[in-house]
Amino acid sequence: MNTNADLLSQLRIDRSAPPPRRSLRWLWITLAIIAALAIFAIIGWMVFARSRVIEVQTATVTAMGGSGNQSASVLDATGYVVARRIATVSAKVTGKLLDVRIQEGQHIEEGQIIATLEPVDANEAKVLATAQAHAAQSQAGSLQAQLVDAETNVKRLAPLMQQKLVSQAQYTQAVAARDSLRAQLASANASAQAAQAQLTIAGTGVDNTIIRAPFKGVVIAKAAQPGEIVSPFSAGGGFTRTGIGTIVDMDSLEVEVDVGEAYIGRVQPGMPVEATLNAYPDWKIPAHVIAIIPTADRGKATVKVRVALDKKDDRIVPDMGVSVSFLEKARPADQPAPKGVRAPTAAIVQRDGKDVAFVVGDGGKVAMHELTVAGKIGNDAKQVVSGLSAGDTVVLQPPAELKDGGKVKDAAAKSE
Repeated sequence: MNTNADLLSQLRIDRSAPPPRRSLRWLWITLAIIAALAIFAIIGWMVFARSRVIEVQTATVTAMGGSGNQSASVLDATGYVVARRIATVSAKVTGKLLDVRIQEGQHIEEGQIIATLEPVDANEAKVLATAQAHAAQSQAGSLQAQLVDAETNVKRLAPLMQQKLVSQAQYTQAVAARDSLRAQLASANASAQAAQAQLTIAGTGVDNTIIRAPFKGVVIAKAAQPGEIVSPFSAGGGFTRTGIGTIVDMDSLEVEVDVGEAYIGRVQPGMPVEATLNAYPDWKIPAHVIAIIPTADRGKATVKVRVALDKKDDRIVPDMGVSVSFLEKARPADQPAPKGVRAPTAAIVQRDGKDVAFVVGDGGKVAMHELTVAGKIGNDAKQVVSGLSAGDTVVLQPPAELKDGGKVKDAAAKSE
């Protein structure tokens, strides 16, 4: 049976015994686990980076040009047919419509009467002004006759006064009468001129009851009917018409298109354009650029371009949708076609000291193509002789994290 002393001796630590050897096996196991986790993390990051979709902007690579006299399109855009000269015609004075002589679609000439107002008040005002003008002229004529008599009397009395045959008072009275008549005649002449001016105004009032076409064109809207009140300004709680009809000068039709800021450098004033109406897709209309309006739309990031139609036709009407292709200038037939394609400068970047571009394929997957660049074309394009083909979709300003095989999504397609 163990005693307490034996138990205490068993609990005492034997300090003379050598320390146990630690096994290195757990250390190697720990290091292997850490290495495996690092490898998995790297693989996971690579898979995530390849599967992550990057939002980018894209553009299409175009051919350098066709053959012969054909011109290649450097940019396509859409817009609408607009009229630079369009007017809603109204009366200069408020009045009741007596007659309306226009219909929608009617061709009219400049100065043609399109409507008339009731001229009763204007005619009466003209009759009154005519009578006042005649009265003023009659008064001036009467005073003129009196003045002639007074001047004759003064001339007759002047030598008689010198001969002391008439008194100085009689002569002075005759001169005063003459001068008074001169003043009255001047006032009468001024009144006659005022009456004549009033008659002219009254005649204009009568003419204002006749509404004429301001220019040659086609009526696209008829807004009033006989019996309605028309006025150059809104009145009468909305019951007064402010317009009689709308006229468009068909010779002033042109096209307005919105071109993205990234491509406006391709457009130059005077460059040829081919326009296609949405209503007539097989009809190619020759046109040219009139001007680039020097302002941008902040919301749409576009610049407006005016395009003149070189061919006029009755089928072209305002507000029609139209697609336009901005063309290169035609080359002479004996000039060889340039090699390669036209690529946006923003799509060409440096990778490992080489010019490359990222071409978008199926499913948004990109492939990095090494390029051979021949030179610049304007400010926003370069001639690429190898590495790209016409019709390729390339990424503009590709981010540094975009790699070969990555996935992208067009920001424009997302916004649409």
